[in-house]
Amino acid sequence: MKKFNIRKVLDGLTAASSSSSSSHPGNRENDSIQENLQSEHFQLCKTVRHGFPYQPSAMAFDPVQKILAIGTQSGALRLFGRAGVECYCQHESGSAIIQLQFLINEGALVSALADDSIHLWNLRQKQPAVLHSLKFNRERITFLALPFQSKWLYVGTERGNIHTVNVESFTLSGYVIMWNKAIELSSKSHPGPVVHISDNPMDEAKLLIGFECGIVVLWDLRTKKADYRYTYDEAIHSVAWHHEGKQFICSHSDGTLTIWNIRAPAKPAQIITPHGKQPKDGKKPEPCKPILKVEYKTTRVGDPFMVLFGGLSYDTVGRRACLTVMHGKSTAVLEMDYPIVDFLTLCETPYPNDVQEPYAVVILLEKDLVLIDLAQIGYPIFENPYPLSLHESPVTCCEYFADCPAELIPALYSVGSRQKRQGYSKKEWPISGGNWGQGTQSYPEIIITGHADGSIKFWDASAIMLQVLYKLKSAKVFEKVRNKEDKPSTDIVDEDPFAIQILSWCPESRMLCVAGVSAHVIIYRFSKHEVTTEVVQLLEVRMPYELNDVDSPEAAGEQTPSVSTPGASSSPQTALPPADTHPSTSSNSSDGPRDNVPCLKVRCSPLKQSPGYQVDLVVQLLWVSGEPPQQITSLALNSAYGLVVFGNSNGLAVVDYFQKTLLMNVGVQELYGSADPFQRQPRSPRKTRQPSGGPCDANDGSNASEDRCKSPTSAKMSRKLGTAPDQKQDSDAKDSSFSRSRSSSVTSLEREAREVITAFHFCETMSRKGEAGPGPSLWVGTSQGSMLVLPLAVPASSELRMQQAPAVSFGGTVTRLKGCVVTMATLDSTGAPLLPPYEVWYDPNLPDEREEKDRWKRRGPASPPGGPEGAPETHYVVLCSEKQAEVLVLPSQHSAFKHNITEASFVLRADVVLMPAGSCIACFCANGHIMTLSLPALRPLLDVNYLPLTDMRIARTFCFSNLGQALYLTSPTEIQRITYSQETCDNLQEMLCELFTPVETPEAPNRGFFKGLFGGGAQSLDREDLFGEVAAGKASRSLAQHIPGPGGMEGMKGAATGIMGDLARTRMALDERGQKLGELEERTAGMMHSADSFSKHAHDIMLKCKDKKWYQL
Repeated sequence: MKKFNIRKVLDGLTAASSSSSSSHPGNRENDSIQENLQSEHFQLCKTVRHGFPYQPSAMAFDPVQKILAIGTQSGALRLFGRAGVECYCQHESGSAIIQLQFLINEGALVSALADDSIHLWNLRQKQPAVLHSLKFNRERITFLALPFQSKWLYVGTERGNIHTVNVESFTLSGYVIMWNKAIELSSKSHPGPVVHISDNPMDEAKLLIGFECGIVVLWDLRTKKADYRYTYDEAIHSVAWHHEGKQFICSHSDGTLTIWNIRAPAKPAQIITPHGKQPKDGKKPEPCKPILKVEYKTTRVGDPFMVLFGGLSYDTVGRRACLTVMHGKSTAVLEMDYPIVDFLTLCETPYPNDVQEPYAVVILLEKDLVLIDLAQIGYPIFENPYPLSLHESPVTCCEYFADCPAELIPALYSVGSRQKRQGYSKKEWPISGGNWGQGTQSYPEIIITGHADGSIKFWDASAIMLQVLYKLKSAKVFEKVRNKEDKPSTDIVDEDPFAIQILSWCPESRMLCVAGVSAHVIIYRFSKHEVTTEVVQLLEVRMPYELNDVDSPEAAGEQTPSVSTPGASSSPQTALPPADTHPSTSSNSSDGPRDNVPCLKVRCSPLKQSPGYQVDLVVQLLWVSGEPPQQITSLALNSAYGLVVFGNSNGLAVVDYFQKTLLMNVGVQELYGSADPFQRQPRSPRKTRQPSGGPCDANDGSNASEDRCKSPTSAKMSRKLGTAPDQKQDSDAKDSSFSRSRSSSVTSLEREAREVITAFHFCETMSRKGEAGPGPSLWVGTSQGSMLVLPLAVPASSELRMQQAPAVSFGGTVTRLKGCVVTMATLDSTGAPLLPPYEVWYDPNLPDEREEKDRWKRRGPASPPGGPEGAPETHYVVLCSEKQAEVLVLPSQHSAFKHNITEASFVLRADVVLMPAGSCIACFCANGHIMTLSLPALRPLLDVNYLPLTDMRIARTFCFSNLGQALYLTSPTEIQRITYSQETCDNLQEMLCELFTPVETPEAPNRGFFKGLFGGGAQSLDREDLFGEVAAGKASRSLAQHIPGPGGMEGMKGAATGIMGDLARTRMALDERGQKLGELEERTAGMMHSADSFSKHAHDIMLKCKDKKWYQL
């Protein structure tokens, strides 16, 4: 442990030109603080990505390894195996993936991109990497085909040509099938791009080529000539073989399917229009929408399956995308929630010349992945084990909690398991490849996401996996809007009125508090028992604008006092301000301005609440004299005090949720009292209205009217929401206000007039100068960098607390920082985080349990209070704004350390986090830098240029957690987790899953004795003799460029680490080969004995009939 000396604070800090730090050497109490965290403890790297692949474009499946690959339009590659086995890769070019092709059971994958490049991925290592790349220069790639157990890849192009590539060396062969030679005189025009390539299942020397114009060619690879050409008037979208190789089926642009016999090219053997209306006069059916893909799969018993998508009638306008399954005389049309991108039929065998026996269909939708069970009646779907429902409703905020109480995840899972749907297939999930990682980190991790529809989801994120635990729907608290005509005129957003903006969660007490876009706050308690709430507890709050916003004595009389007695301003449920007993209905008249009206109507009927989180109190802000309530910008909860505090651009309100009363409701300027540092102008809200579009509107009036009607899912909704997970969530809340205008056109007067409450922190410390001992207090941060404190007087015991309400008083301004205040925390005399007290969880529906437990627990400091020889106790308060961080000594309130984080940019998110060796401040800046500062000395420990801010989604969802973990929403459907801990980076390889596992390839289908004797069955082909350099020559160098991949050395390392598995598989293959050779030898001996016997009998008959005439026989 290194002892930190204050005289060396400035050493080594001048290297960062954009930041600086300062200290006050005269503070002798800081000299003995020991800091264990060093820069060696930090390293930044990505860990894992969760969620549904954003904008999917291609899919492939390895039937032996049981691995599914999905490619996206941004060049991302996602691989899925069994539950918990996921992997993310990215092509450097970022071009869209147009096709994927597995090297079945080889641990490799070929990808084709829209930039006309193909890549070979090595999947035998935990971090897949590109081994080879091939960039085509003169032709555009349209189709790939890789026959099973072949090392030669067919590449079809837009010009209609087909090239061959050796997948081992990734070099082009000189063997090329030119389009003009393939079609010859069968067409007078160009046939269009190649849309299909495949071997004849029974003869590998016959290649079936489909051109877009409707021509199909059966090409003989040996003779380099076309055996047959099949022509149809409509364009072709896909082709599929019958496993016997005598028939194939094509799907066309007019919604028809044509079945061809390979030896009858003149006309189709059968034409099917699956969804066409058959005219009675025998005419051709009316054209339908194109059938984009068809697959033809046979079974040993029963009729074959034909699976297709598209082909619906044009009169089905507005109908959702459908998958059609034709089996015998039955046709099932399965509607999907989203458009279909691709589908694959999963079969029992990887051999195309064997009976396929399909058992499932994988359907890749634009926003979902669905698997259908073909073996059960009704085609039920499989229950998806992946966390792909993250974007079920757009994510609006996110929080991350590491090292949670151990009993939390089982408790959430037990109530969440009752929410699961019924009717799934009873079979196991068929994508079952790969193995889990052997991680050493075992602490519980929970991610909470808030969504645009008002739902909140809890996820188990332990061991770099993700699994949904529980889903809470906050919209159930409010009345349902049946249609748009019934939509209340008091809404302040055009869409998503229930969207969640901010979350505050106390893991120890399991209290949850959420703030919504409609200026409402909901407080939840956790219970394992179902309850029916007859009347939802409601508290309506009339937030003041400014002291001089009151236009009349009557209006002034309606203003809530700054510090009120319980129930003075509002009371539970329907007891509202005395001016009106039910303003929600009577005050909203068309004759006058809206007043005392909430944005949403709380339901009046009884509310049945399932086990899990149940509503304890709803707080709503009201319209004031025709002005809508400003959206909530900061939120915090403390379970021990029973308090919830929230703020916006008008002020802050403190709510006692034990007694359902409002304790304080003050404007921002009232917090300063007579010491207001700003010269505020008298202003009426009706003259200079600033609608509520989020905290960004507080300093940018130019976009206010446009932003007010946008939900958090809109790009205009520029805000940073959420609370600090490392502060146990019952004490901190902050809002970054990312896009506050920095334009010179906005005057400083407007800025000061619109000061916003941006951060809260509950703590037990010395809130006043010279105070002898710590006490409860609430620290408040604003968008102007002001730090204010509100001392709290809380009853000493939980019994008294239930009878008496806390008292809130004004403590004045403590200090001012540059920029908006982002986060706060308190430290004890040793520099360890000083966490506030919490309430021990109890089930609110079991009164006996509530009475028996000592529910109020204080988290004491890491060191005993007081200094040596009875010296007064010393605390530190850590403050972080957009521009700088500062550490104050309490109770003297003088500055001990100050550090300028950034000058050119600003901090979006900052949290005080616990690391194994100590605590630090973690910051994410708008310029993409992630930084950590030591505590309390604010020494820079890490500064990495990681991710430039390109989307407000990142600013809204980025959050840090304890033990060096962080995450953000990298796309609308995916969460990216990262770590800034050196220990986690070192253990990452062990924690990651394995995609490739040694599996024996299934035996090839048995041809039978007579087929082998008389030449029937599948015909093999030595492609090396045809495509090798000796036979085909070299390809033109200008056609494609070979690029060695960075994964070559990594692949060698991966092969070295997996050598034992390879040896085991080789030994298994040798044993299998020896057994088969033994069987073959026995069969050969038997055949020789039969042949000798046949020859002997034939010779005897010949001798017997040698001298006889024909009429004597």
